[in-house]
Amino acid sequence: MALKAMVLGAGSAGEGHSIALQEAGVEVAAIASRTADVVRKVADGLGIKVASTDWRKTLSELKPEIVAVATPGDTHVEMVETALAQGCHILIDKPLAPTSADARRLAAATKKAGVKSAYAATSCYQPSALLARNLIRYGTIGTVFEAEFVSHYRWPQRLPYGWPHQLKLGGGRLNNNFTHKLAIAESVLGGVSLSVAGETRNDLKRAPKVPMPHDFRDWHKSEVSPEKAEAAGWAEVDSDWSYTVLDRIGAKGGDPAKAVSVTFRHSCLRKGKYQDYVAFYGSNGTVHVDEAYCQGAVHLWREGDTAFKEVPLTAEIESWLPPPQTRSNWPKGWDIVQRSWNALAREFVRDIEGKEHEPYLTIADGWRHQEVIDAVRGRAGWKQIPQEP
Repeated sequence: MALKAMVLGAGSAGEGHSIALQEAGVEVAAIASRTADVVRKVADGLGIKVASTDWRKTLSELKPEIVAVATPGDTHVEMVETALAQGCHILIDKPLAPTSADARRLAAATKKAGVKSAYAATSCYQPSALLARNLIRYGTIGTVFEAEFVSHYRWPQRLPYGWPHQLKLGGGRLNNNFTHKLAIAESVLGGVSLSVAGETRNDLKRAPKVPMPHDFRDWHKSEVSPEKAEAAGWAEVDSDWSYTVLDRIGAKGGDPAKAVSVTFRHSCLRKGKYQDYVAFYGSNGTVHVDEAYCQGAVHLWREGDTAFKEVPLTAEIESWLPPPQTRSNWPKGWDIVQRSWNALAREFVRDIEGKEHEPYLTIADGWRHQEVIDAVRGRAGWKQIPQEP
């Protein structure tokens, strides 16, 4: 008999978690959101019977084995704690919570409940990230000493005011961009953040008070004119739109002085001349991956080479990843996003079912990531990251 799940949230993440669980053989019996017509439309499109605007009531009546939390970060504490009280396994999107204190609370509660959890910082499942991980694991570039993640996005500045602009709601680039990059770095390097330092900058200051679209994928296309922004008025933005993070990634419990030095540099509003990239530098060579989340080609240079050479994706990685999917309403590149969600859900469900599975990120990892984020936002110099909640 198939496991039964309920999904909280009917935006892009809610749809993505629903599809991922369905692909993993789970019956998604209900999906919940605040807006009746939106949740009904999403439910109908995914073949989900129950479209609810009262998640607490539906959760109590349905009694699912799995609850997927795909809502903004400020709602996560109540939703997870309510689901844990019913003994549900948890699949949750990032950020785990707006603060490390709330994230630690959820990590401790999940551990006490004795259930499985999965944390959806899923860019570590990008095919090129997996290829980079394998090259480094196989010793292709020798001992890795440093890595860097560099991106400049040039997002529109008059996007509708909403949760991305507010730290208390889980907004900010550290919560919603850096979490993916940190997951990639830890996966490729086979370690965890041991100590960090850094700073953030808020380049935006204000945003127009016009309604934010329900689906986050539509937000990027919703910039309003200067005239409409002035007519609507402005709201104060307090979230980070630029960051620099210096991280030491190594074996859990290891010496930070012997770890890999990793630099994360990101600006959401400034345009760069060169392509965003991720790179790993070793004693015998370099692995360079195009684009911010390792979406692009992988290039390798080793001692004795005259130039970088592109490395093709291996059959091993293609056969391990879930089959690619596409839908007519998805923007360009969303098939890769969905494939990554599918990979996480597959391993998570296999674990619940007691089947062989690969390691995956959990709520405990989401808490560690939030400790890193709060340390950077605190600008307190180098800070050691705790490993147990």
